[in-house]
Amino acid sequence: MTGPGEERLDPADLLRLVNAAASGKRPHFFADRDVDRLLAIVWAMAGELAVTRERLDTVERLLARQALLSRSAIDAYRPDPQAAEERGQWHIEYIARLLRILQQEVDALQRGAAEPGAEDVARELGP
Repeated sequence: MTGPGEERLDPADLLRLVNAAASGKRPHFFADRDVDRLLAIVWAMAGELAVTRERLDTVERLLARQALLSRSAIDAYRPDPQAAEERGQWHIEYIARLLRILQQEVDALQRGAAEPGAEDVARELGP
């Protein structure tokens, strides 16, 4: 949401911001870095699902309230080829967002950078 006098980002800019790598070293909280990676993916998916579920519920309630479309009609819908293609593109982008942490690590390895372990982060934060 934007307030008075604030500029609204277009969707492409917003997507770039969402997928941008954080500056600095990524902290690790578990001894096994794979657990950290998996947890980041799960939380990304949980956030996406929560927002989607809330919006879907809103749309279904508004449609039912206005007697424009029943939930059973929504359940029976089958996409046409164009809709199926658009959904396929969305799925590709969605998976890219979920696996962003892994892609960022591949990019860092290709640049020669290493991710710190939990002990490195603790040492940087100090006593």
